[in-house]
Amino acid sequence: MTTPQHAAVIPANPVLDGELIDDDQRQQSGRVVSWWQRSPRIPAVLKDRAQAAQAAKDATVIVICAPWRFMGASGRGTVLAVRAWRRWVTVRDYREAAEQSEKLADKYVEIRELTLLRWRVTGAVAGTTTAGIAVADMLYGHLMLWATGVISAAVLAITGRRRDGSPGRRAVLAGPRSLSWTMDPQILVDAFRDAKLIGKDETLRLVERASRVGEGWAITIDLPATRKATDVIKNREALASALAVDEVQLLVERVRGNGGHAGRVAMWVADSDPYATPPTRTPLLEVACWDAWQPVPFGRDARNRRISLPLVWTSLLVGAIPRQGKTFAARLAAAGLILDAFTRLYIADFKAGKDWDAAAQVAHRFLSGDEPADVLMLAAWLVELVTEVQGRYRRMRELDNEVCPESKVTPAMSRDVSLNMPITGVFIDEVQVPLEERTPIKVQGKMIPAGEYIGELLTWLAKKGPAAGIVLVLATQRPDTKTIPSALRAVLGSRFALRVMDWRDSNIILGEQMNTRGWDSSRLLPSHKGVGILRPDGEIAVGADVLAMMVRTDYMPNTDWTTICARGRALREAAGTLTGHAIGTGSIPALDPATVANVISGSYPTNDAPMARELPEPLASVVAYLGSDLDDGREFIPTAELIDALGVEPTAFGRQMGELGCRPRPGRVIGEDGASRQARGYLLADIRAAVEQALQESRELGDGST
Repeated sequence: MTTPQHAAVIPANPVLDGELIDDDQRQQSGRVVSWWQRSPRIPAVLKDRAQAAQAAKDATVIVICAPWRFMGASGRGTVLAVRAWRRWVTVRDYREAAEQSEKLADKYVEIRELTLLRWRVTGAVAGTTTAGIAVADMLYGHLMLWATGVISAAVLAITGRRRDGSPGRRAVLAGPRSLSWTMDPQILVDAFRDAKLIGKDETLRLVERASRVGEGWAITIDLPATRKATDVIKNREALASALAVDEVQLLVERVRGNGGHAGRVAMWVADSDPYATPPTRTPLLEVACWDAWQPVPFGRDARNRRISLPLVWTSLLVGAIPRQGKTFAARLAAAGLILDAFTRLYIADFKAGKDWDAAAQVAHRFLSGDEPADVLMLAAWLVELVTEVQGRYRRMRELDNEVCPESKVTPAMSRDVSLNMPITGVFIDEVQVPLEERTPIKVQGKMIPAGEYIGELLTWLAKKGPAAGIVLVLATQRPDTKTIPSALRAVLGSRFALRVMDWRDSNIILGEQMNTRGWDSSRLLPSHKGVGILRPDGEIAVGADVLAMMVRTDYMPNTDWTTICARGRALREAAGTLTGHAIGTGSIPALDPATVANVISGSYPTNDAPMARELPEPLASVVAYLGSDLDDGREFIPTAELIDALGVEPTAFGRQMGELGCRPRPGRVIGEDGASRQARGYLLADIRAAVEQALQESRELGDGST
């Protein structure tokens, strides 16, 4: 058949050969792949491409370094052989035995004869060996000389190889590695031994081969039996010293969950200071809006992993000495809520600067000052918020289970304008100013300092507010027990500690005994601005079971902050959610110090309840710390927990509680590892009985005085 002359010639696609695979073959192939990945008999390097690539690099390094290691081992073997021959030929063992038995003079002739005999044997062996090599060279050529040399060098290399624990043969840490893309596992083993984290005869087991992650090395190891990962974390500084790196270059984490156990450690060693480079700008500058229910971008860790901070259903305490970046950290948390048009903001800046001024255009309540009148205005806000939270709980009780499944605000509820339950962020910068205010105010007929009343209101909001959608963020440059009450600190979920001057201040921010667990913000370098220790409350990107981590906050200068606040106002104008100070209405008067009504109530009196001041110490502080647990929560609380939370002296605390009718009893508590252990503490039934007794005595005393 002929093709017309004007017909277009269309090139054909290449013809591919193929084979149809039925379902049985596909399932069989899938089973083989699954078995290959799960089988413990298959090496890890044959399962993962990254592991195989790293194994190839390690093999290349071994091949490159093998000649130098062989020469070094041969040299050490030669030295050891010469030392051994010299000890033998001088009859050192016989001489030492004679010296110990104090018969050296009697044995002198025997030692002399034995020494001459061994010199003769040495000469005979050397002469015979030389003659044999010469004859072999004449018969078989120079090949025998090379073979003899190689065999002798191999024997000497085997003799001089480094053995773990052998005197004079332990590897020592060298200077900077010339090949930065590999790590010798022996260096790690020696470092653990030098740091006293494992014994001389113990070693480590590699779970995952060392591999490059970012600008450093990552490795996962198993410690010897009975050794715990928490001890490695606690002694991170000693391990960093043994590895010849600064402690900020070393990250040590315990591997939790199904793939971990109490002795499995994940390590990352940076090549250089990870915080020496300029900080990154906040990614919120590039987004049009944000969902407040999503964790807010907060910073990056040393491995350059993104760290986002959950805000809903928790609270945040930021503490540092001046000029370390605490205001920047608090503004990063606020930026995520500002970019959500359905959030409400209460912002109080007691620094009285301009750091927060841009937020005035989106805030429902805003103040900037440090006068007593400003403190009383904050107290009025907190009273308003307490009333709002109580109203939200009443309204949630009336909603059906589809709208409100639990007594908690949901994303749909927070965006329903008719319900009026938006996520509400309360940001107080330099919170020590209102908490230290001594202006007396009258609460239920009693005069108390305004700072004490504000502390009670903040404690109540930190306890009851999160489930109702209240996010409390406090920043302070004076983190001490006198400034922030222990009852308030105990209920603040997330903590962020930038550089402070003393480990005690670090513990006040992060929690008791955190320095003994390896987390102390007083050791941060002055040059590391914006670097702090984050103790999160909730799941973050690196895992839900992380106790704490080192984080460098994102950089957000005033120009970026102003841009984000302007964008937040535009979003609220479009959604119709601008209220209060942002539109110039809805202001409330400051509290009148002479006529303040306490709005807080509870089943059992606490420091945030009207009758709390009728309870003697330390019972009042114990009740304040327990909160709702006193009614229908726990049945037993260990003494150690109360002492850590309240910061009291153990002996005096036990004596005072005994005088109030609360005697310590044995009980059981659940540890961090999930195991139950015995401890001494107090039954909450005894504490409730002591509260009722103290209140009864207080009322009887009041009636008698009347």
